[in-house]
Amino acid sequence: MNYIDLFAGAGGLSEGFLRQGYNPIAHVEMDEGACYSLKTRVAYYHLKKRGKFDIYVKYLKGEITRKELYEKVPEHLLNSVINLPIGAEYNAKIYKEIDRELGDRSVDLIIGGPPCQAYSLVGRARSANNMKGDKRNYLYVYYAKFLERYKPKMFVFENVYGLESAGGGIYLQNMEKLFLKTGYKMQIFHLEANNFGVLQNRKRIIIIGWQEDLELVLPKLELVHIPLSCFVKDIFRDLPKISAGEGLDKFQKYRGKPNSYLETNKIRNGIDVLTQHVARPHTEQDKEIYRIAVTKWNENQERLDYNDLPDHLKTHNNRHSFFDRFKVVAGDLASSHTVVAHIAKDGHYYIHPDIEQNRSISVREAARLQSFPDDYYFEGVKPGGSRTAAFKQIGNAVPPLMAAELAKRLKRFFLAKNQTK
Repeated sequence: MNYIDLFAGAGGLSEGFLRQGYNPIAHVEMDEGACYSLKTRVAYYHLKKRGKFDIYVKYLKGEITRKELYEKVPEHLLNSVINLPIGAEYNAKIYKEIDRELGDRSVDLIIGGPPCQAYSLVGRARSANNMKGDKRNYLYVYYAKFLERYKPKMFVFENVYGLESAGGGIYLQNMEKLFLKTGYKMQIFHLEANNFGVLQNRKRIIIIGWQEDLELVLPKLELVHIPLSCFVKDIFRDLPKISAGEGLDKFQKYRGKPNSYLETNKIRNGIDVLTQHVARPHTEQDKEIYRIAVTKWNENQERLDYNDLPDHLKTHNNRHSFFDRFKVVAGDLASSHTVVAHIAKDGHYYIHPDIEQNRSISVREAARLQSFPDDYYFEGVKPGGSRTAAFKQIGNAVPPLMAAELAKRLKRFFLAKNQTK
């Protein structure tokens, strides 16, 4: 079950397919920091398969450098992470790199979705011209070119709900026509991450495409419902308490034992090495607002309206839109609100529910809300971790738990095809 991951980000979608036994041929991603995260994950899987996981643990502890970690991995595996933007200018070079990794093997599956900013409702609201003319609107055209070249049996295309309404629906209509012209039928699924065991309200479209001559019965993904077994605060409890501006990139020990959710879903990884539990610093004014927001929620389950703040705390001129710019990650709910890439800019929309800590959530807490395992290390361009880069990568990712369930249900098709050969 060989696959190529396009627009791979930090690898959340790919992580789910890896867990289900699929084999990555290449990951293509334009963000350099995310590519280092992908390479570090390549190192994780390579070393773990060969009984050398202790080397990876040394990296998490800061005992060896990133360069020393990568030296333990065959160069061709690291080169399978292709740091180039998909498009007319670089596709020929990307094809060459993929072909070298592919050899005489075939591609069974292409996964990935173009950046969602051009399709998202928020992105369009913030754009002066509603994202018209944005080149990202047409990245699906290049996705189709990869389908045409590698002829996978299936593809998995992930994006936001706004894809259906962007351009009055014309982008989605043209996408379906183009994919059909390329030889693929497609079906749209509307999925919510919390139905897949993720402690987060995250709505996404998944488009599954298949070669039009294949007889295929797709799984009923919209009927998936995995009950959530804990509350949001339960996945924070074993982490050390830290205040704004505190925490360690490498490394801390856990404060307590994992609960069943963390163990069952492989978020706690069996080692007492916690990385990237780092919180951003905040001004005294922000912390005062945070205390008000947390108190309102914890006592009355009431969200803070920016206009209700005391006058000395209201410094934004825009009082009519984004009035919920300060929001608590509700610990007493089974799922949080959506973690998005904006968390890289400030933490006001992701306030920790513990008033004693009085801060926004840490990198590791955001990663857990996305269902990333604790042994997943998010890199920056420079070695040593980057809080901003990590937040951005996490916010843009597909939750691995959701991806794994999707991969598991599609695997039945590949196994059935292999049995009929």
